[in-house]
Amino acid sequence: MKRELKCLRCDQQMEYMKSEKIQLGQTGYFWGNLSNLTAGALEVDIYICNTCGKIEFFQAEEQEDIDHIAQRVCPRCGKLHDMDYPKCPFCKYNFLVDEQL
Repeated sequence: MKRELKCLRCDQQMEYMKSEKIQLGQTGYFWGNLSNLTAGALEVDIYICNTCGKIEFFQAEEQEDIDHIAQRVCPRCGKLHDMDYPKCPFCKYNFLVDEQL
C-alpha cells in the first residue's frame, strides 16, 4: 500500500511515481568507480506533486533486504570495517599505500 502524502509546498495530493534503486558510493580519484560497485544501492519510492513539480524520495515500503557497504578485515589489527575507508579506522593502516608495496 502506497503512502497518502500531501505536498509540503502547495498542500496538494502527491502521486506515487515508481520505485527505483539509487546508487550509493562515489567516484574516487585512485579507484574510479570501485566504491560505487561495492557500496550497493538504496531502493526508494518516488512521489511527485503534479501541481508544483516537487519530488520526494522515501525508503521503499516493500524493501526486503537492505544493501550494506561491503566490509573488509584489516591485515594489521584484524578488525572488520567498511571497505570504502582508505585507512583502517582503528589502527590507521593505509590500504592505498601499504597494499601497493
